Amino acid sequence: MVDDIPEEEYLYKGNTSCAGCSAMLALRYILKAAGPNTIIVNPACCSTVCQGSYPRTAYGVPVLNIAFAAAAAAADGIASAKRNKGKNIIVFAGDGGTVDIGIQSLSGAIERNANILYVCYDNEAYSNTGMQKSGSTPLGAITTTTPTGRKDSKKDIDLIIMAHRPQYMASACAAYPKDLYGKVHKALGIEGTKFIHVLCPCPPGWRYATEKSVELGKLAVKTGMWFLYEYENGKITLNAPTKAALKRPAPLAEYLKPQGRFKGADIERMEKEVKESMGRISEMTERSERSREAAQ
Repeated sequence: MVDDIPEEEYLYKGNTSCAGCSAMLALRYILKAAGPNTIIVNPACCSTVCQGSYPRTAYGVPVLNIAFAAAAAAADGIASAKRNKGKNIIVFAGDGGTVDIGIQSLSGAIERNANILYVCYDNEAYSNTGMQKSGSTPLGAITTTTPTGRKDSKKDIDLIIMAHRPQYMASACAAYPKDLYGKVHKALGIEGTKFIHVLCPCPPGWRYATEKSVELGKLAVKTGMWFLYEYENGKITLNAPTKAALKRPAPLAEYLKPQGRFKGADIERMEKEVKESMGRISEMTERSERSREAAQ
């Protein structure tokens, strides 16, 4: 199925995203996987702006723009309506509306096992309102509210969501569109709550040249700054690029230096944190594999 990505486009030319916006690249493939029988729920985020101005829109499916904190609850309500049975109800929310402001309604939706797909496109800041720090902003990153770089570690939203035991969850990156397409396609075939966390490099927020979005997305994975995996039935499965990175990661400096937001960052401290994260995901993967084998 991944090799048969549809040619149909549901994200049209002329959208008002920034040059090099990888969030719109991610949405393009999400909609290709979902098809026209889809409703998108957007909290306040970059994506609400990228739609364009009324009465025109760059989105080829119905969209509900909702309050910052209410996306998961609104999506649950839409999915519960009889007339929407069989439709793909997808939340497309930024990290601010997921990791911080929307985490309560997301937690509740997973607890109710709402039949929705929640996609967090993570550009690691409140990019739509001036590049303020979010809970997902990494250590060392400069934002308008951390002008000398973030001094502590970011919130691990994946561990928080995993503790809820959703029907399916995965991480992805806009620089790997086939991987993202396949995960969305798989998620939409599962009943209940699904969560996909997508890294989306942001040229103005990360302060890099617009043509480097895909390159930096791949470097995030190759250096271990971002993992690609799936979590289903209590088992973590690492995807090939992350398996390769755990064996032989690319130098972290290759990822950090093109980004102005890491100017003056403590690279040694960041390398230590990445190494710890790699050890943690490896241990979790091994533990889940042992548990699965014991259950057989």
